[in-house]
Amino acid sequence: MTGYAIETKEMTRCFGALRAVDRVSLQVPTGSIFGFLGPNGAGKTTTLRLLLGLLELNGGSATVLGYDVSTQAASIREHTGVLLEHDGLYARLSIYDNLEFFGRVYHLDVRTRQARIQELLKHLGLWDRRDADVTKLSKGMKQKVAVARALLHRPSLVFLDEPSAGLDPVAAVALREDIQNLARKEGTTIFLTTHNLAEAEKICDCVGVIRKGQLLTQTSPAELRSQTGKATARIVGHGFSDSSLAALRALPQVESAVLRDDELHLELGPGTEIPPLVTWLVREGIQIEEVHKGRGSLEEAFVALMQENGQEHREVLS
Repeated sequence: MTGYAIETKEMTRCFGALRAVDRVSLQVPTGSIFGFLGPNGAGKTTTLRLLLGLLELNGGSATVLGYDVSTQAASIREHTGVLLEHDGLYARLSIYDNLEFFGRVYHLDVRTRQARIQELLKHLGLWDRRDADVTKLSKGMKQKVAVARALLHRPSLVFLDEPSAGLDPVAAVALREDIQNLARKEGTTIFLTTHNLAEAEKICDCVGVIRKGQLLTQTSPAELRSQTGKATARIVGHGFSDSSLAALRALPQVESAVLRDDELHLELGPGTEIPPLVTWLVREGIQIEEVHKGRGSLEEAFVALMQENGQEHREVLS
């Protein structure tokens, strides 16, 4: 096995005339949290199903944990954990009994099974609720149990398809932290499809952006922000005048400049350096006391990337 948990080359899947996945080549490093980003209909879920061997390739190749998706799909599913759009839990069973059932499915012996269930439920804050029926759980708790199910047999790789979809903000944050902590603790590779760009920015080591079946980029969140996101700056000082602000806004690298009391808030084009702007302001007679450099969010970088590739802003979901 290489240093990649997932490796695809020109992977393609068509539905009639539609190329749902169009010659996608990506590499997911072992032990990383990989975020697969894109608007609805971009090809995220189809890609995931191809990697699990649930759909056949129409072209190209793909390996998962060293197994070929076309000929060794059963081995892939045996060594991975999966949380798709449905939690896959049995509503009439308790939390514990659900995990007990799946532990038997994974052929875990009694001692290993019981220890693992206790370990996961304690980590997820569900041990005291272990006898509660799944029907009595909130959406967030059900997702946590589903994550525990996916991790029960200590898989090397876990696929999570929109795990925080439908959760309230508090539950989404809690689940995100649980996923991140478990991945780091156990060295599990996570392949995460999501619309939640704030989620991806906080937990992903690497992201891939897909649009209309085509992979636009694969890089780190920080690199994506630096390539396409807006730089920001907050400058505290005195002596700002209407004429200096007008001249500042006319500079090609300045996208917006707003003065609030004695604070100048700037949005800058990708790659803009702050020191030359500070020098320019000093030459204009501005007395500068503080300079705070910021950075654009992953969402801003994502929007910019979609727009560069002909996508309208309205298609972005955060």
